[in-house]
Amino acid sequence: MRSHSRRKFLKGVGASLGASLLFSPFYDSIANAAPGKKPKRLLIFFTMGTAPSIWKPKSVSGETPTFSESTSPLEEVKEHIVMLDGLPSGSPSNNHGSADGLTGMGYYSNGPYGLISVDQYIVEKLKGSGLSTPIPSLLLGAAVEGGKTGFYKGTNLSPIASPTSAYSTVFTGFTPSNNQGSNDNSAAEALLKRRKSVLDNLTKELTSLKGNLGKEQQYKLDLHLESIRQLEQRLSNTMTPGGGGGGTGACTVPGTPSGDMSNGLKANQLHLDIIVGAFACDITRVASIQWGSDQMMNANLSEIGLSGEEHNGMIHTGAPAHLDLIKLEKWLHQQFVGVIKKLKATPEADGSGTLLDNTLVAWCRDMGDAPNHTQNEMKFVLASGNGGYLKTAPGGRFIKSGERHERVLLSLCDAMGVTDFSGFGDPALGSKSPLPGIAAT
Repeated sequence: MRSHSRRKFLKGVGASLGASLLFSPFYDSIANAAPGKKPKRLLIFFTMGTAPSIWKPKSVSGETPTFSESTSPLEEVKEHIVMLDGLPSGSPSNNHGSADGLTGMGYYSNGPYGLISVDQYIVEKLKGSGLSTPIPSLLLGAAVEGGKTGFYKGTNLSPIASPTSAYSTVFTGFTPSNNQGSNDNSAAEALLKRRKSVLDNLTKELTSLKGNLGKEQQYKLDLHLESIRQLEQRLSNTMTPGGGGGGTGACTVPGTPSGDMSNGLKANQLHLDIIVGAFACDITRVASIQWGSDQMMNANLSEIGLSGEEHNGMIHTGAPAHLDLIKLEKWLHQQFVGVIKKLKATPEADGSGTLLDNTLVAWCRDMGDAPNHTQNEMKFVLASGNGGYLKTAPGGRFIKSGERHERVLLSLCDAMGVTDFSGFGDPALGSKSPLPGIAAT
């Protein structure tokens, strides 16, 4: 039997958890969607907390914000933006490393899925709608080292870190086509055989390792093996003409990633292009990108004169103005605006407007006040096309609310047509409903 390094295996399991997330199946059902336009897609943009002093608007007139220096890039797309502030978590003293940000978890979580982030909860609930996409949930993120992500499904989920691997996972074997009724399945059958052969070999390889692992690693391995079995079944079900749940309309596959992939922030720029391409080709409806981990994010951006680590080097510098943090936050806002503009510039394959018209983009964080390590005032930036799910305004909207931040996560569920919230968030919250005032209807 081939010998294996325990360290190499554990590193591989981390990467394979990202793959298992990519190919996680759909479960359960979706409740009847409430009236009003619902987006087809959800994109979660996730970062560590920020300093309230640099994030909050300089002023607010009614609901119209005057953006701060760090959030100033939002000016370019302000008609699509809703900023939310002041929302405490169920355990406000929790800080980085806690799962509250995307799970809504307060003091405990005992839902039927265990600890689960909002993206995974939505995917679990979509099956009843009849939706089937080649990749149910796409989680990408480079340089996520030394800590946790904000994404959970029983255990903390790891993203695909390499843009090259992400590109291969999303687009290998995919051919844009308008010939949905074609009966020529010979190429698809050959591809299916190759993929199933790879999966068979991978299953044997992983099973041979199981006896040499500890209990926790065996649990992670079991999760991955289950995802492989489910992927085999799903591949077999995509052989009907036009099958695979989308991706058969006209779309443009982006070019192979190139550039500095050793720089995590630059690699994530490539990941955003992959996500837009996956949306355009209907390969996925739920995508997420993680920037750094809960503990650290190395920011080496010579073009803006920035080099350092976000957490200890910028958030906890003690500098009143947080000058480096302002530079980093402004750069991140530029990436957020950039993906909104790409979605807005990309037409839907079926001619029903642009991708942004049918997508909700949500910037979520793990803390509301990073310098003080609290979740007293959780912060969100949401974006959608005009006439979409969000109630927007020409000058943008800023809303400060004392409601639980879980209600914003429930709004993400509601936007995707999920109105049965059982099993999500903090059981101690009692009655659950989306945050009022942010939806157009």
